[in-house]
Amino acid sequence: MSDIETQERIVAEVKEFAANEIRPFAAEFEEKEAIPRELIDRMAKKGYLAACFPEEWGGLGLDPLYYGLFTEEIGKACSSTRGLLTVHTSLVGETLVRWGNREQKERWLPQMASGEKIACFALTEPLVGTDAGSVQTSYREEGNQYIITGSKKWITCGNIADLFLVIANGEKGITAFIVERELAGITTTPIKGLLAGRAAHIAEIEFKDVAVPRENVITKEGSGFSYVVNSALDNGRYSIAWGGIGIALEALEAMVTYSRKRSQFGKKIYSYQLIQGIIGDSVTKVHAGRALCLKAGRMRRDGDADAVMETTIAKYFTSKIAMEISIDAVQVHGGNGCYNRYPVERLFREAKILEIIEGTSQVQQEIISSFGLRRYYIK
Repeated sequence: MSDIETQERIVAEVKEFAANEIRPFAAEFEEKEAIPRELIDRMAKKGYLAACFPEEWGGLGLDPLYYGLFTEEIGKACSSTRGLLTVHTSLVGETLVRWGNREQKERWLPQMASGEKIACFALTEPLVGTDAGSVQTSYREEGNQYIITGSKKWITCGNIADLFLVIANGEKGITAFIVERELAGITTTPIKGLLAGRAAHIAEIEFKDVAVPRENVITKEGSGFSYVVNSALDNGRYSIAWGGIGIALEALEAMVTYSRKRSQFGKKIYSYQLIQGIIGDSVTKVHAGRALCLKAGRMRRDGDADAVMETTIAKYFTSKIAMEISIDAVQVHGGNGCYNRYPVERLFREAKILEIIEGTSQVQQEIISSFGLRRYYIK
């Protein structure tokens, strides 16, 4: 793990990188429905695709707290680019760091760090979303390999991925595999017409009798859900919690800047009390959301047993405030807020996605409620 001064420098550098290399082009990425390969390569060269990996595997060694701050800067500039980090670095990379064996780490993590291999997390299916334990993609054992057949859908980076962390079901239960694109029987189809995440290379993936070597199983057969899926989704929720703060802050800055420049009835609109109320509430929500994320980050860094729950709470809250603040930002912009030449139109759409991915807000509510019913019961 890098020292504090080094981690602070990395976060400051990524803030500048995002301001110069990502934010000015976010609308263009969406219009072209692609994060440019050139940008991915530049991020890889700086170590950003492995920001939280140990230095041993080519990473920057950011601890959870600073990785969260790092993620916020990317997500503030472009949610689709943050999505690349969420799946490649958090869902797959951190999962391999924790659950991969030595040989698997040596084989794949350096390639992921360098950008030679882009990874995606293939869990969701056409008929299976929230009920992640009911995946229908199947595998069967044949000699020294496994044969995987099935479909995955809504897979971020699925159309450009070289490695797929595939969750499949078989006789011994749910199992996680690393599947390499060059194996026969894999087809990816980009999904168009999306509300948001248009640049994130989201795809549907078909696996037709794909033969996967035995050594590509992560942990052991049958432990894919209890170990791999649960920890991967926890990593993803932490990334998305900070992504919510990024969107919320970007929307807040946009509404404040617009309100200080826009005049109606002979006055700047920020001088009207109702606009001040909107801004005051938004500032409070951003500060509260960041406090939750910082707490979750410290707990994750310290190995606190309640870190998973605190992460769930942070993801639930920041996805909600990202939606609320982006709606208010559109309102402050008036008609201009409905025009894609202003970033709040995109932020409004991107925020909605955060209430759905890595567990819907309704699922998070149930999890948090169950925790609360235990923790705050007075006998």
